[in-house]
Amino acid sequence: MYAVIQTGGKQYRVKSGEQLRIESLEAEIGATLTFDKVLMLGEGEAAKVGAPYVAGAAVTATVVSHGRGDKVRIFKMRRRKHYIKNQGHRQNYTEVRIDGFVGA
Repeated sequence: MYAVIQTGGKQYRVKSGEQLRIESLEAEIGATLTFDKVLMLGEGEAAKVGAPYVAGAAVTATVVSHGRGDKVRIFKMRRRKHYIKNQGHRQNYTEVRIDGFVGA
């Protein structure tokens, strides 16, 4: 069984027991999170699809760690104009472990 949740402006397909990197959240390591924006819950013919969210459904997760992703390099150059710009970015993330589903 799986669910599709929405968090941090993105949608994730999650299963019970799986670890997932999501946008950074203000939560302590070991804290329990509840995602109530469930777009779909179930599998096969028994799947419930929300409009936009499934009523009464939630996904529980435990915070495993916090970190920063790989560096993304941004390079801009205008030829013959003496313009070169280098920039880098590392996105923060929170790694969570999906514990189970509520309202299945």
